[in-house]
Amino acid sequence: MGLFKVMFVHQLFRPLYFQKTIRLVSSTPKINSSRLAEVGKLKEPKIRGKYDIGQLFLHRIFGYRGVVLFPWSARVYDRDLPNVLPEVEERDGTEYPEGKTSTFYQVLIDSRDCPYIRAQTEAVTFLGNQDSNRSLYAIPGLDYVSHEDILPYSSGEKAPLHHELFDKFLSHSAERDPPFEAQETLRAWQKKNHPWLELSDVHRETSEGIRVTVIPFYMGCRETPAASVYWWRYCIRLENLGELSVQLRERHWRIFSLSGTLETVRGRGVVGQEPVLSRRLPAFQYSSHVSLQAPSGHMWGTFRLEREDGHSFDCRIPPFSLESKPDDNTTPSEPA
Repeated sequence: MGLFKVMFVHQLFRPLYFQKTIRLVSSTPKINSSRLAEVGKLKEPKIRGKYDIGQLFLHRIFGYRGVVLFPWSARVYDRDLPNVLPEVEERDGTEYPEGKTSTFYQVLIDSRDCPYIRAQTEAVTFLGNQDSNRSLYAIPGLDYVSHEDILPYSSGEKAPLHHELFDKFLSHSAERDPPFEAQETLRAWQKKNHPWLELSDVHRETSEGIRVTVIPFYMGCRETPAASVYWWRYCIRLENLGELSVQLRERHWRIFSLSGTLETVRGRGVVGQEPVLSRRLPAFQYSSHVSLQAPSGHMWGTFRLEREDGHSFDCRIPPFSLESKPDDNTTPSEPA
């Protein structure tokens, strides 16, 4: 499989691979020096079955080190598959292709890698009860990773991952493979926060060589004297599958509520950025929030992108439904 190096270069954490030993080359913007250190050995990726709790891995796209907490089964609605994509119309409803069940994992991200990856590391949010108030909770260093994005590796260290929850959730067990097992605190945390962590639907679509993946999550309901406001977060990954670099310039959303309203949102970039997707840095991931005064609705839209040759085009965002759940849990911002 060749030597697998993981390089830190200022804002970049990117894997370069060959051989079975993983080494880490680290450099910082403040100190112009680098250090090579072995972090583990690659394992064969699983073609069948699921990865176990405690499995260490490198993210295939973003390159960060992580550890598997537990799996989710999700329905993947892929509009790139043959005969499943009806044209998306700007109307108050849309059809969906047939979903295929796939495995995704709840994972912790190594805190040493967070400054170098092109993905938000506080993307998991939910509304919780505290002293009879609705409060917005953000869980740092938590992500969702598809089975195919995991590159598993082993390490001889008892604490190979730096994250404040690692020792609280996992304990070292030399007899196991991987040598980490779930503590009761992890099981209790998973059970308590299950409604806000659960991943159930994933939507994908590719247009003009740009693949957009959307994962929506229900966050909870906030009651006010005037109305009930329902909140969702959605995580979006953009991947450039082509040869030429592109830059995201604008977003255009349509948001339909079961109450009968249709809202249009336009703006520059996403989350205050206009990321460039190049061959060297092909992907960018972010999350945002949306609220409705109804328990369900759906969203769809486009990203306006500009290619390095000057050509501008619209990349479709696959339509996805916003569905609430019986329980509830506080407030964020308009779509970004």
